Amino acid sequence: MALLLRLVLLCGVADFTSSLSITTPDQMIEKAKGETAYLPCKFTLSPEDQGPLDIEWLLSPADNQKVDQVIILYSGDKIYDDYYQDLKGRVHFTSSDLKSGDASINVTNLRLSDIGTYQCKVKKAPGVGNKKIQLTVLVKPSGIRCYVDGSEEIGNDFKLKCEPKEGSLPLQYEWQKLSNSQKLPTLWLPDMKSPVISVKNASTEYSGTYSCTVTNRVGSDQCQLRLNVVPPSNRAGTIAGAVVGILLALVLIGLIVFCCRKKRREEKYEKEVHHDIREDVPPPKSRASTARSYIGSNHSSLGSMSPSNMEGYAKTQYNQVPSEDFERTPQSPTLPPAKVAAPNLSRMGAVPVMIPAQSKDGSIV
Repeated sequence: MALLLRLVLLCGVADFTSSLSITTPDQMIEKAKGETAYLPCKFTLSPEDQGPLDIEWLLSPADNQKVDQVIILYSGDKIYDDYYQDLKGRVHFTSSDLKSGDASINVTNLRLSDIGTYQCKVKKAPGVGNKKIQLTVLVKPSGIRCYVDGSEEIGNDFKLKCEPKEGSLPLQYEWQKLSNSQKLPTLWLPDMKSPVISVKNASTEYSGTYSCTVTNRVGSDQCQLRLNVVPPSNRAGTIAGAVVGILLALVLIGLIVFCCRKKRREEKYEKEVHHDIREDVPPPKSRASTARSYIGSNHSSLGSMSPSNMEGYAKTQYNQVPSEDFERTPQSPTLPPAKVAAPNLSRMGAVPVMIPAQSKDGSIV
């Protein structure tokens, strides 16, 4: 009885070990940004695995706040690769015959957002298997910039700097001197593996062409600079020239301001003089006002005349008023000695009254 039980247990273990299994081990893969990552997933089937074949790839993003995403699926002899928008069009099965036991995929044009844990699940009932692959996307060093920070003069202290625009850590630096077949100065040896070389008390022997190479696990990049240590410049002359230039600029600005103010004063003076002349000169008399003054003077002279002589005077004098020049001094009218009849007032409803006429000497006639 015990022997029979052992046989049954052995058969069960054999059946279990012979079911579907994924032969690819768990692993970690590092790739550079923009490259293609090959994620292997190979499996074997047993005669007992008779169900439909289903293959599923999941991504667990590096951000733990996000849930697992299905990125590609094979089911019912069809491929579905539009589950995950961030990888749409960039993830593909490497094999055209997935039933042959190869469920590997390629992820193209890698991005930093592709970092995470990828899981391959294969199911063919009753067999089930899965494996995980950790993908890390790194950035190659690029955009390396080499430059001198400071004045390249004899006796000065300055720095040689090497700065990459981008690149995943850790980064390694290496300096070399390319010109004159010379090695780096002995004092610089401690800084040969750093991004900055500190130069103390520079001399002409430091002049030359230098290179800096930056490397990480997925690539490298290089830059070059030309160092030319020269004698100190004439700083006193430079400062004096700058001072003279500033003074000349100030003088020029002062002249411009003076000319502008002078021109404004002249314009203001001309306006004031013109305004004063217009106020002092009285406006010319019009012909109508002249005529009124002339008639008014005649009326004042008529005040001493008798009413009997008024009609004849009016007819005579108003005909003699000058038409072109009213500024002439009016002449005293010459009254005729004849009597002048009073106006007919009977038509206006008044009683006519005879008014005695007055002679030239003022006696009543």
